[in-house]
Amino acid sequence: MLRGVLAVLRKDLRIEWRTKESLAGFVVLGVLLVVVFSVAFDPTPEQAPRLAPSVLWATFVFTGLLGIQRGFVLERENDCLGGVLASPLDPAALYLGKLASNVVLLGVMQAIVLPLVAVLLHVEVGKVLPLLLLVLALGNVGFAALATLFAAMTVRARSREVMLPVLLLPLLVPVLVGGVKATDAALRGGPSVAALGVLVAFDAIFVVAGVLLFEQVVRD
Repeated sequence: MLRGVLAVLRKDLRIEWRTKESLAGFVVLGVLLVVVFSVAFDPTPEQAPRLAPSVLWATFVFTGLLGIQRGFVLERENDCLGGVLASPLDPAALYLGKLASNVVLLGVMQAIVLPLVAVLLHVEVGKVLPLLLLVLALGNVGFAALATLFAAMTVRARSREVMLPVLLLPLLVPVLVGGVKATDAALRGGPSVAALGVLVAFDAIFVVAGVLLFEQVVRD
């Protein structure tokens, strides 16, 4: 199982390194959204830090929807997905490998977006960076776990760009609420045990659901 997960992870990251299609979309859209949100709200220096959690998570969601679906579309267009499914690879390993690669790509995007948010919204992140990184990592896992499953489900649909957010966003509400609350608490200097608990619980639920359902979803 672990060998299969690592093989899929290496494959996806190697493809991304060569094409840079998903990562480029992550970064460009992420930076654009942060700038647009900052200009649109035009907060005062005192008000700006309060907007940071919402701006961060809105940016992560919109960019994540674009990048995670793009990975499946690329394999579908090149007829690679069928070859992977025909191999003896365990579908659970395929799911976990793609989940891991999506978490890595989300982390790279956040490493670029977070300093930009800190500058534009006057947020001091240096002292709370370890806690903030923990919150973002937990949010990444929950988001990627569910998005990977639904991206596999909608990749064959003609209207996949519409179907993915329609199916995904309602189920992501607990992760988004927990992420925003935990981020706000982290930026204020203290962890929110309840919000972190919500993130951990839904991460576990979504990952287990993805492992159990991925084979049926990707083969139908």
